[in-house]
Amino acid sequence: MDNQTHFGFKTVDESEKAGKVAEVFHSVAQKYDVMNDLMSGGLHRVWKHFTLTTSGVRAGEKVLDIAGGTGDLARGWAKRVGKSGEVWLTDINSSMLTVGRDRLLDEGMILPVSLADAEKLPFPDNYFNAVSVAFGLRNMTHKDAALKEMFRVLKPGGKLFVLEFSKVWKPLSPLYDFYSFKALPVMGKLVANDADSYQYLAESIRMHPDQETLKQMMLDAGFGRVDYHNMTGGVVALHKGIKF
Repeated sequence: MDNQTHFGFKTVDESEKAGKVAEVFHSVAQKYDVMNDLMSGGLHRVWKHFTLTTSGVRAGEKVLDIAGGTGDLARGWAKRVGKSGEVWLTDINSSMLTVGRDRLLDEGMILPVSLADAEKLPFPDNYFNAVSVAFGLRNMTHKDAALKEMFRVLKPGGKLFVLEFSKVWKPLSPLYDFYSFKALPVMGKLVANDADSYQYLAESIRMHPDQETLKQMMLDAGFGRVDYHNMTGGVVALHKGIKF
């Protein structure tokens, strides 16, 4: 009997979750950036910019972007580390990774890419100065295993950046719920011809651990210090963990 886990609000066997998540992202890959701009009113760009500019990542460093999808963060990291640095764009979903790789190539940016499962990263111990995952952790079946892998591949002194939807400020909850469960699936249907995937994405946000729970999970994975910064009333939080 397989262990059970969440797929949005549904309960499924753990062995099924990765395949179901894969279907969602194969479906939305081509329209992912358009929908991101539409759903967040362009705010996802502000959240990512904040992550990059407060990271302390410098020229010559090595950065791993996990669940990097269409390449927004990888592009930003590449600009920060320069020619002497190294940035890997990885994703478990081939459709998303192809879109990201092609986009970067179109901009003249050639980065190493890898089809990689965050729970079993194909990189050596103590290799990267920084690891980032933006809006990807909540789709992972075993978040604790993924966080331990991120810890493993970081050098001592290295930093993990988790940018993810989180627990919204309570007075905003009714409006946020209406937007998530009524407006998002309609937008998904109209723009991407896929209401179900956006229903799942809204549900997956609600099932993701809140700010303090994720902080504790990162500490449990081995990080010596973890801080988080809420943005847009807690719609999104940026967690930073340091490997001592």
